[in-house]
Amino acid sequence: MSGSPAPITPVTHAWRSSGTRRVVLDGFQPLLRGCLPTTPAPLVWPAKDPADVLDFEIDIIEAIAGDDGDTIVTVGLTFEPAAELAAGVIIADGSILVIWLSGGVAGTTYVVQATIGTASGRTIGRAILLPVQDLTHPASATTALTTLAGSVVIDQFGNPILVSN
Repeated sequence: MSGSPAPITPVTHAWRSSGTRRVVLDGFQPLLRGCLPTTPAPLVWPAKDPADVLDFEIDIIEAIAGDDGDTIVTVGLTFEPAAELAAGVIIADGSILVIWLSGGVAGTTYVVQATIGTASGRTIGRAILLPVQDLTHPASATTALTTLAGSVVIDQFGNPILVSN
């Protein structure tokens, strides 16, 4: 075949969040008579590097169960500590809220406080922990801090406290 090459046209892709960074709200199931509610474990997203710009999800399906027409319509976000971490694009898809997060300081666990409003008038507030770690550089030699009895010392979130050798 002769002639000029066919023009190259960029393609458009339908974006889908990965689902690997999704937390599902729990604690909405009814309790049996005589049972006491337990405190749910903190919601924690997987760690991100300060240079990452990633999509993180909150699924509220349990909170709106039984109301198939209810969807997310508003969200308010705050971060603690307040500086360095930033939200970019925020997208709602039915019961799933997708938040693109960037920045952060390595070694810091951020508390992302989300207040979600639904079309039916529900307001749901939750805190999600986001650890930011230096994932692009090899880790220096570290070991877990232990007690004299040999038990590993952990922080308030259950992570071992590491010390450099």
